Amino acid sequence: MGRVTSKDGTSIAYDRQGRGPAVVLVGGGLDDGSENAPLAAELAGRCTVYNYARRGRGGSGDTPPYAVEREIEDLAALIAEAGGSAHVYSVSSGGMFALEAAAAGVAINRLAVYEVPYDTADDAPRRFQAYREQLAAALADSRRGDAVELFMRLAGASEGDVAAARNSPYWPGLEALAHTLAYDAACYGPPPTARLATITQPTLVLVGGGNGFYEPAAAAIRASIPRAERHTFDGQGHVADPKAVAPVLTRFFEP
Repeated sequence: MGRVTSKDGTSIAYDRQGRGPAVVLVGGGLDDGSENAPLAAELAGRCTVYNYARRGRGGSGDTPPYAVEREIEDLAALIAEAGGSAHVYSVSSGGMFALEAAAAGVAINRLAVYEVPYDTADDAPRRFQAYREQLAAALADSRRGDAVELFMRLAGASEGDVAAARNSPYWPGLEALAHTLAYDAACYGPPPTARLATITQPTLVLVGGGNGFYEPAAAAIRASIPRAERHTFDGQGHVADPKAVAPVLTRFFEP
């Protein structure tokens, strides 16, 4: 495991493997980097892959106060470690931060995002503000399990899904990451189309085809970024099969 120091002094942990063009993987909510590990292994035959734990997760540090800009600085530090520029692949809520980094001028060569959870519904601002307030209250009271449950319900989980998760061996690990849900929540809401329009990098907008919620967001991102294209993985869910994703990313990153 390697480490880089972000601009605010926070230590960010990462794994590096493979040889070839540098690719940085950005994980989504409730992920300490382990979700992208199988994809990193698939890409390592053609790329030098940097898979990191976002701040507050896994082996990475966490320095308050939190701001979206700190996440951008963390990604910039990884890219500097990779040689000063890199391709980036980001999943779910991690895609929001990768897009913000690209709009902020971070040295991303090519950017791919998978199922970014922007919400184009008219009532999205109200609903996400209510979620942020409920989440803040749960975390302030140290009700970490309730915070995870709030997130699951926001993502469409049923009562049975929540009950099964609470009784699973993975639940303590999810509770350990509960405080980072507030970090992702900072970007939830409608797509920031004005900022997306400033992104100049070639961008690949990916969806799995298994959940229609992500389709309007993908369309909005594709329409906003001047050099964006779109690809659908038919039949894939929100956690896509690395063997399906890796060849598409390799072709995009090595045009």
